Amino acid sequence: MTTLVVSATRVEAAHLPPDIPLLVTGIGKVPAAAAVARALAQSPEVDQVINIGSCGALREGLSGVYEAGRVLSHDISAEVIRGLGHDTREWLTVADTPWLLATGDQFVHETTERIRLAEVAHLVDMEGYAVAWACEQAGVPARLVKHVSDSADETALDWNTAVDRSARDLADWVSAHL
Repeated sequence: MTTLVVSATRVEAAHLPPDIPLLVTGIGKVPAAAAVARALAQSPEVDQVINIGSCGALREGLSGVYEAGRVLSHDISAEVIRGLGHDTREWLTVADTPWLLATGDQFVHETTERIRLAEVAHLVDMEGYAVAWACEQAGVPARLVKHVSDSADETALDWNTAVDRSARDLADWVSAHL
């Protein structure tokens, strides 16, 4: 089995073993989707993608590493587009776990947005949906493994300080599961 580990930033993957195939995509849905699609087109031997990264906790009491079961593209006007007769596929299922991840190009750092998203998801990031979508298009399974770095509120602005803990815990998860 050839596994490609995907991370938005180098700092989130800083503690991975050096022999792990790693793709750093850049931050956000478009860079992530484009980089993963390109990598899968150029590397047909890849039969699994693991997207690692930090995330915000949308609900109280969440900490540590989670593998998302479903992922939502939260910053699309899904109801409006459906009203125009088109399916947005805003939810993708990637695993049999209870954890719901919301993905958007917005860095969630305000309590009001956190409360709104907490109604539909447990965690929030900026790349998971895009990675899952690109993998689905290529017929390659994706795993979305996220570490809570903050509470998706005003504390999220201290991400640079918190991300090393995420990188260490994600590297431990990868080492234990590969």
